[in-house]
Amino acid sequence: MARLNARGLTTARIGPLELALAIGECIGLAGPSGSGKTQLLRALADLDARQGALALDGVPADDVEPTEWRRRVGLLPAEPVWWAETVGAHFPLDTDPPLAALGLNRAILQRAPSTCSTGERQRLALARLLARDPQVLLLDEPTANLDAASAGRVVECIRERRDTGVAVLWVAHDEAELGRVADRRLTLVDGRVETGEAAWS
Repeated sequence: MARLNARGLTTARIGPLELALAIGECIGLAGPSGSGKTQLLRALADLDARQGALALDGVPADDVEPTEWRRRVGLLPAEPVWWAETVGAHFPLDTDPPLAALGLNRAILQRAPSTCSTGERQRLALARLLARDPQVLLLDEPTANLDAASAGRVVECIRERRDTGVAVLWVAHDEAELGRVADRRLTLVDGRVETGEAAWS
């Protein structure tokens, strides 16, 4: 069953294209720089003007409040934004972010984002996203700027979510990384899906 389904998805930069992301599936999305990978993630998160049909578990995006859609379909951008004085202020009060699973101590919540390293901010952004308990994860280079140990924690954390039924679209330039995490791969060229593999090989 498709968790996230797009038909005729078109924006100023991509499409039209079709995409079906199943419950508990991880699709690896590759493609050259400028091919439209980030634009595709933004369109699926319903952040940009678009044409075409977009549905989550059969419910059209147009029938869901935008804030609720973006809670269920969570986007991890390549360059997360931090606006509050402390890290903890970016997390909902009633959530328990998976900090330990990502190698982070809860004391980091009291720090200013500017005092955190690039790798720490990258992992914190993922923790912030996972704390919202989305049904779909749209990940734009989630292990960029991370050392091998931290990247391994990210991969394991996402695998655990996938095993609970969360659908994942994972953008990366690293073919080896996609081979470790993806059930199948799509290649995007000039805003269109050029090739797709039903199974990773």
